[in-house]
Amino acid sequence: MDAIVEEPEPECEFDGPWKEAIEWFFEPFVEFFFPQVYANIDVERGHEFLDKELERIAPDSAKGRGTVDKLAKVWMRDGQEQWLLIHVEVQSQEQSAFAERMYTYNHRLCDKYGTMPVSLAILGDDRLNWRPSEFVAGRWGCEVRFTFPTAKLLEYASREQELTTDRNPFAAVTLAHLKTLETRGDPSARVQWKLALVRSLYDRGFDKRRVRLLFNTIDWIMTLAPTRETIFMNEVHDAEKKQAEPFLYPYQRVLVAQATLKGRNEQAYENIESILDFKYGEAGVALMPRVLQIQDAAALKSLLLFLVIAPDLTAVRERLATKE
Repeated sequence: MDAIVEEPEPECEFDGPWKEAIEWFFEPFVEFFFPQVYANIDVERGHEFLDKELERIAPDSAKGRGTVDKLAKVWMRDGQEQWLLIHVEVQSQEQSAFAERMYTYNHRLCDKYGTMPVSLAILGDDRLNWRPSEFVAGRWGCEVRFTFPTAKLLEYASREQELTTDRNPFAAVTLAHLKTLETRGDPSARVQWKLALVRSLYDRGFDKRRVRLLFNTIDWIMTLAPTRETIFMNEVHDAEKKQAEPFLYPYQRVLVAQATLKGRNEQAYENIESILDFKYGEAGVALMPRVLQIQDAAALKSLLLFLVIAPDLTAVRERLATKE
């Protein structure tokens, strides 16, 4: 490994994988970071995402990088509806207007829909002392004070052993985030931590679906340069061979396909078309015109990994419909 000629470190992305992880594991997300909120939710009734509602009152929530905004409707244990406004702050620097933005979104939703959402913030930056939790404005006795619960990811760094074994999916997501920050400029260490995290998925008692979804998230967060990515994928492939039944690669071609995604989009399109054809035949290939509208390499990679675990063609169509 010492003989490797290091390539430029790829830019890491946090907002995309965090958004998808919250969508996949919403109740575990709330339970892990905000147990006091989780205790009051009727998880048996599930939830409904209302992101379009958030975009209507705050168009900027759908733009830019560095922040994930989610709006979900849940039911309380007493049968009442409640909206949860979730901001995931993943910028690596302080943002002076963050608390004000939290207040603005909350106030607009309350004003428009007549109910005040519960605003929750995940702070994924690398500055331990930055922890906004309130917005105060006013003068001459006329004042508004808005507070909101936060979870600072850096504060979980001291719980590394717990994060390595905890069966809540967001223990793995949090550790992947922290180790990505920690291994900036140290690609060898990032490979080792990425491998350790993926291997730990087998030991946490997850079913295949969770293993595959979390692998997608970890792989997306802990980006590697192509040479290191090849080393990582070979190690994962060897680990898969030791499983009685493969968790990650039900289709052998996915290993090769994933390794090529860091190259040109043309190759990514070819890989996606191959899997659509392999799983669904002509009906799957018919979706390629929609796939070709996706230009972002990270989005194509996410789509490819989703195709591996998609339960049916309907789920694929719905996934593509959300990428408008």
